[in-house]
Parts: sequence; C-alpha cells; structure tokens
Amino acid sequence: MAVSVLNTLDPQSRAAARGWSDLTIRNVFIIPTVLFLIVFNIFPLIYSLGYSFTDFAANRNVPWSFVGLQNYRDLLADQRVWTNFVITAKYVIVSVGGQMIIGFGIALLLNRDFPFKGVVTTLLLLPMMLSAAVVGLFWQLLYSPSWGPINYILGLRSFGLLSDADTALYAVAITDIWMWSPFVMLLSLAGLSAVPKHLYEAAAIDRAGSWYTFTRITLPLVAPILMIALIFRTMEAFKTFDLAYVLSVQPTTELIAIKLYRLAFQQWDTGRSSALAYIVLIMVLAITNIYVKYLNKVKER
Repeated sequence: MAVSVLNTLDPQSRAAARGWSDLTIRNVFIIPTVLFLIVFNIFPLIYSLGYSFTDFAANRNVPWSFVGLQNYRDLLADQRVWTNFVITAKYVIVSVGGQMIIGFGIALLLNRDFPFKGVVTTLLLLPMMLSAAVVGLFWQLLYSPSWGPINYILGLRSFGLLSDADTALYAVAITDIWMWSPFVMLLSLAGLSAVPKHLYEAAAIDRAGSWYTFTRITLPLVAPILMIALIFRTMEAFKTFDLAYVLSVQPTTELIAIKLYRLAFQQWDTGRSSALAYIVLIMVLAITNIYVKYLNKVKER
C-alpha cells in the first residue's frame, strides 16, 4: 500500500488538477536535474581523472601520452607539495578551530530573548554573504601597515602582518574566521533552539551549576550539529583559494589550492595538476569519513 501511495499523485494537488502524471513530473523535474549534474559535475570529474594519467598540457597542441601513475609518484615525492599540505593543514586547524569556538560562543550569547535579536542576528550573518575576493580586498586595507586600523589598535606601527612570512598565514586565517564564524553560529543556533526547555528547568530545580548544565545538557545535545558544521567548514577550508590569493603572496600562505592553480594555469601542467586535484580529493574524503564515523558515534550516545 505504501508503494501505491508513493507512486500516485495526491488528487487534491495542483499537479493532479492539471492532469500531470508521475511520469510527467519525473520527465519535467528529475531527469533535467540528473542530466545537469552529469554534464557539469560527473563528466568533468571522470574526464580529469583520465588526464591525471597522462602528460597532457592544455596550452600545447601536441599529442599526449599515457604515463600511468607517474604524475602521482612525482607529486608524492615532491617536498614542495608536502610543504603546501603542511601549510594547508595549519591553516585548516587555526581557521576551522577559531570558527567553531567563536561561532558557538556567539550562538550561546544569542540563544536568549533580547531587544532587536533578529536585527543583530541578520547583521552578524552579513560577512558570509560577501564575496571572498571582496572580503580579501577589504581586510587588505585593514591590515595595511601605513594606515590600517588593526596595526594602530595593536600598536604595531609599520609592521606588515601580511608581508611578514611568520604572521601572513594567521592573518589570512583570522579573515576566514571573521567571514565564516556566522555559518557555525547559524547552525549552532538551530541546535540550541532544539534543546528541550524542560531539561534546563529540571537542572535548575536540582540546583545544577552553569558549567554542569553546559557540559551535561547543552554540549551533548548540540554536538551532532557542531560536527556537521565542522565537516562542512573543514571541506571548505581545504579548498580555500581566493581569500589567500588576494590577501598575501608569501610562500608561507601558498595553500594546496593555490599550488594547484599555479600548476594548472601558470605552468600548464594539466596532467599533473589533475593528479594533484585527486590527491586532495582523496585526503578530504578520508578526513570527512573520519568525521562522519565520529558523528555517528555521537548520535548513538
């Protein structure tokens, strides 16, 4: 009976009133969407996988040859590539860690009734709605050693945060934290609003302290949402390109996405860049798989 219900339109629906059948709805909506995904996602993915086993160069009109796993061997044996991965890992830890702490902290502050709560929440969401290139140019002005307000507030005078090799990566990470902490805040607010109020009332009756309430009620129940935010932000941080590319040209800020861009569109080594893209994809999938397994354990508790 459940199958017949799923395969039959609701007689009161607009589609049924127009005489649409299930087959028509599938042909009009589902098939074009699947074709769109195949053309713009799956086909390029398979196409680039084929290129990763060749010495193809997009700027040369010469026949390419099959090299097997040589591109992967060369990349994994290249110390400069591993340096890029170390820089990216450092960036991901600082950036995503800061976003999780600040985003969740702001959500805890907003999880109460106060005047103009909707306006304040909307204003806090504005950074993640901006283009990364625009954010990069904006923070470049803020970091300016000549007249930037950040140097003036910190009393650094003419010290260049973006031009110094030791601080450039952290300056880019701070910008990313400012831009994407609202995303974590938004998901955290959704999780906090779903926590049953009677649990806090019971804790108050038992005279439980704030720390006990936070560690035994709030954090365990919001943990699955925080894990989802962590998964999304980790994947995005590994792909960061435009923000770091606009803000700094220091070797210490050359993330793996920037290395991939230079290999593909400056050196025109298409085969090797495709191989590097798949190495990054495998690493991101492996990290995501670890997160998902931990998320399932959190849900089981």
